[in-house]
Amino acid sequence: MLTLPLDVYHDIVAQALDEAPLECCGLLAGDPETGQVHRYFRCTNAAASARIYTVEARDQLRATRRAEDDGFEVIGVLHSHTHTPPYPSHTDITQAPDPTWHYAIVSLADAEPSLRSFRIADGTVTEETVLVAAG
Repeated sequence: MLTLPLDVYHDIVAQALDEAPLECCGLLAGDPETGQVHRYFRCTNAAASARIYTVEARDQLRATRRAEDDGFEVIGVLHSHTHTPPYPSHTDITQAPDPTWHYAIVSLADAEPSLRSFRIADGTVTEETVLVAAG
């Protein structure tokens, strides 16, 4: 399960809307044991694309260091799909770097944004529950 604070969820949706029609991306930091997210780091999509994302290397390094300074770990990545459902594309699946990470996708395809999260290991995609909690 992935648990997002409400303010993090709002930041993710705002970033997706701000950066549309390009895909946005960011890193989730928190507790790897519980899936509780404590920080969200907006990152630059180095691909500058509406179809794929690549987390800018400097942003990833900064986020990893700041998460560690705060006592957390980077536990996943978030990106947006601007015109398709929140499900990993073939590219998302083949480029998933860490089988322990949460792969969250926010979709802007419908009137209301929707967010889903997955685990991806050896090409196998497993959806997980997402809980958005106040505080």
